[in-house]
Amino acid sequence: MNTSFWKAGHAPTLFAAFLYFDLSFMVWYLLGPLGVQIATDLQLTTQQRAMMVATPILAGAVLRFLMGMLADRTSPKSAGIAGQLVVIAALTVAWLHGIHSYEQALLLGLFLGFAGASFAVALPLASQWYPPQHQGKAMGIAGAGNSGTVFAALFAPALAGLFGWNAVFGLALIPLLLTLIIFAAAARNAPERPPAKSVADYMKALGDRDSWWFMFFYSVTFGGFLGLASTLPGYFHDQYGLDPVTAGYYTAACVFAGSLMRPLGGACADRIGGIRTLLVVYTVAAICIGAVGFHISSAVAALALFVVAMLSLGAGNGAVFQLVPQRFRKEIGVMTGLIGMAGGIGGFLLTAGLGAIKQSTGDYQLGLWLFASLGVLAWFGLYGVKQRWRTTWGSAAMTAARV
Repeated sequence: MNTSFWKAGHAPTLFAAFLYFDLSFMVWYLLGPLGVQIATDLQLTTQQRAMMVATPILAGAVLRFLMGMLADRTSPKSAGIAGQLVVIAALTVAWLHGIHSYEQALLLGLFLGFAGASFAVALPLASQWYPPQHQGKAMGIAGAGNSGTVFAALFAPALAGLFGWNAVFGLALIPLLLTLIIFAAAARNAPERPPAKSVADYMKALGDRDSWWFMFFYSVTFGGFLGLASTLPGYFHDQYGLDPVTAGYYTAACVFAGSLMRPLGGACADRIGGIRTLLVVYTVAAICIGAVGFHISSAVAALALFVVAMLSLGAGNGAVFQLVPQRFRKEIGVMTGLIGMAGGIGGFLLTAGLGAIKQSTGDYQLGLWLFASLGVLAWFGLYGVKQRWRTTWGSAAMTAARV
């Protein structure tokens, strides 16, 4: 990151987008690290616990599409403020009235989906300020807000142990309100924003085969990151008998690794190309996840493999969004919503699928191997489109960025 990057855009907006994304991801993910404690009190099965944790992911995936349209039609800043207010209201109600049933937990998860939809606001807000050669860094920094999951994994189980898990919803309101104030004061919409897109524009984008490739690639990288982050607290508890706080620490290490690598993955893609970066990502992630499936007896060894896998998936998240603005510069708002939605759906399917497989087979093995197989499939898919991309929209004549 050289000086020209900081002069090319608007640093306060980039910081505000990161902070908004960071705290939104923290609360979007909140039911994950609290899952074991909530499930114990509400007497939920493994599959119900997985569905409770997965519900905010699915809601966020669908709402990303709607929030992307709102950001297009109004502005990213106003959409971001509206989304934050909904989440704050939902957490306030949950804190004051409590969560007493499985159905109420699912309802809270639906509203927390607005926090997950922050993706469709924060990334266009930042991206629209920066030229093509700096998209990887800008999108990587804004997207590094998924590090908010680290705070939830680190602190939520411990705070729940001290004050009760329902009190965590109230404690989360403090940083959320501060973030809302900073976002409202610091964020600015880019002076050159693309015109608002209609539903027909989204349908048109879906008619482009490249949009489906990007959605698939991101459903593996981001879906894998989020799905594993949501599943790992329960996985370490079920597989190795770790208490919720220790399982949270293990998960935090994995999530921190993935979050750290998102901006570095974007910067790496700027330097060597997003395609080359992603080919490495899928290779490493598939090997590590496949290896974990072989009933590793040591929790520490499993942790090490998950950390490396999350490092790879995090880098892949940054690499995908180094490529997207090169291919869909004029449709970045539409594509951010669609690709983000696909990533969220991937995370939901992985979380719910692992829970269902564990419930029916008593083991996570099959689910882990299926996910590793998706990584292999993504590798071959990317290798198949590599030549076409590099000789069309990714050629030197079309963009100054490395593809």
